[in-house]
Amino acid sequence: MIDLHVHSTVSDGSFTPAELAQHAKDLGLTGFALTDHDNIAGDEEAAEAAKKLGIAFINGMELTVEYAEHKLHIVCLGFDPAHPSFQEIYQKVRAIKEGHIEEMITYIRDKGVDISVEKVLPFVHGPRMDRYAIMRYLVSLHLYDRAQPLWDHYLDPAAVELGLNISITAEEALPLIYEAGGVTSLAHFHKSIGLKGLTRHEQETTILRLHQMGLDGMERWYPNYTHDDAAFAGYMIEKYHLIPTGGTDFHGTNRPDIEMGTGLHGNMNVPDSFLDGVRKTCKKIREQQAGK
Repeated sequence: MIDLHVHSTVSDGSFTPAELAQHAKDLGLTGFALTDHDNIAGDEEAAEAAKKLGIAFINGMELTVEYAEHKLHIVCLGFDPAHPSFQEIYQKVRAIKEGHIEEMITYIRDKGVDISVEKVLPFVHGPRMDRYAIMRYLVSLHLYDRAQPLWDHYLDPAAVELGLNISITAEEALPLIYEAGGVTSLAHFHKSIGLKGLTRHEQETTILRLHQMGLDGMERWYPNYTHDDAAFAGYMIEKYHLIPTGGTDFHGTNRPDIEMGTGLHGNMNVPDSFLDGVRKTCKKIREQQAGK
């Protein structure tokens, strides 16, 4: 059993990267990927801890992109973080996430929250303050019993108000991740950050277009897929020969109903073969890149 969609304290999870590796080991997982939002700062720590514990690890990132008036999350796996193409996209992403932080803090303070740059500083995980540092500080105030309302009530409205609700496009991102030797998989297609609101035919057409521009796969399993969602994901993967991935979107105590590896009340069990498939595809991509 593996988990290819997991978050740490580097973005909006409650476990450090090393703690995730230990948690995976304790739960009996054979491997996992760390897929923090638009950030790879925890990958090295997670990889080192996983190696010591004897479980498989593949580096990852959950990338936010825009396509056809939709925001999408793309799980990126197995890329070379030092590759110039990855660094090109990564620097753009970090500039978005780290931009205008003081203005966001001011916006939230004007909503009646006790917040300042100085109070957020201890929650910075990485070289610079970003939106997730603000989120971690807000979590520490115990305003809600989970993290999502903090985005809904403070962070997302601040981004919209300040004109910061922007992402790179799928058209730009997918080819660059491919050039860096990585596999890309559409995360939780059924959610608002996804293709919610489209008919199944429209979803199929959109996923096919993304596949034609470089998307490799989609999540075959996700904790709150309905039976119909899961059937549609299976249909798409089989029809278009997409790479299946799957993960719980584990956030620790910030999403308390979801457990790493097993999802919602034990409704998931992603097989090792999914990780094997990703690794084989990454190897094939790099061989193709080397042969150019």
